Amino acid sequence: MTGLNRRHLLTGTAAIGAAAALAPLWPTRATAAVPAAGAQAPGFYRYKVGSFECTSINDGVATFPMPDAFVTNVSKTEALAAAQAAYMPDGMVRVPFNPQLINTGSKLVLIDAGNGAAAFEPSKGAVGRTLQNLAAAGVDPKTIDAVVISHLHPDHTNGIRAADGSLAFPNAEIMVPAKDWEFWMSDANAAKAESNPMLKGYFANVRKVYAGIESKVTRYDWGKEVAPGITAVAAPGHTPGHTAFAVASGASKVLLQSDVTNIPEFFLRNPDWHVVFDIDPDMAQATRHKFYDMAAAEKATVVGFHFSFPSIGHVEKDGAGYRLVPVTWTPVL
Repeated sequence: MTGLNRRHLLTGTAAIGAAAALAPLWPTRATAAVPAAGAQAPGFYRYKVGSFECTSINDGVATFPMPDAFVTNVSKTEALAAAQAAYMPDGMVRVPFNPQLINTGSKLVLIDAGNGAAAFEPSKGAVGRTLQNLAAAGVDPKTIDAVVISHLHPDHTNGIRAADGSLAFPNAEIMVPAKDWEFWMSDANAAKAESNPMLKGYFANVRKVYAGIESKVTRYDWGKEVAPGITAVAAPGHTPGHTAFAVASGASKVLLQSDVTNIPEFFLRNPDWHVVFDIDPDMAQATRHKFYDMAAAEKATVVGFHFSFPSIGHVEKDGAGYRLVPVTWTPVL
């Protein structure tokens, strides 16, 4: 191995200076400047589960100043330290969104729908990309048979509407967890949320998104298939009806964890931390431990709605918490 020391550096600097002095004596060749692209490539990634072809669809990434009580049971200083350790922008939180498209061979099923195309312009393109990334993946929204919502938070459900308010997936059956529908459509629960601006907004949002189609929405229960090979798994706490999914084909299985954890750098590493979005923080904490203990024991492949794109990895026990081991990107299925 060739060493590099100060004498070498000084010699090199002198040579560069001499070359610069002689440069006007040498003929020059015009080179064309390549304009900057200014945009990312489309965000979709395909993977196989047995005979099923699955596609992770990126809806975008939100970046925002960390609220004072983003983590409700530790200090903001400690939460900011976790963000800094994850190399997030100073004082900010960065949250990705990744719906999953499952082609079972007989059904084309979208699990969660993202923030909605109406969010694209206000966010300056940061979120609301599901429809354009589906198009980039060669998927016509009209061909989707079912849109299965894991829970009724805006970043999962608003995408059932196009930018003009029409149904984004006009031929799809819209499926929601029965327990979540019961909670968010309750007038009594909405009245209790009047003093909490975030929850008040969530109740109003659910009613707006589903206005006029309430009778067409199918409510599903835990422990049952929502489509062939896709089983709803109880994962309450984040919301009363929050649902994960087991996708199984042949001997292969993947766990779609939905929002069992929000930001893995926070709540996977620290499963006892409570995010402000959890309706029942203690139950959400218990669900995290139960779900990740199972995933780690099974060495299961886990897909997280808020994991970094393409949002696929494995969960391992790490002291009192867990760590995410992302899968290696591969160009072939």
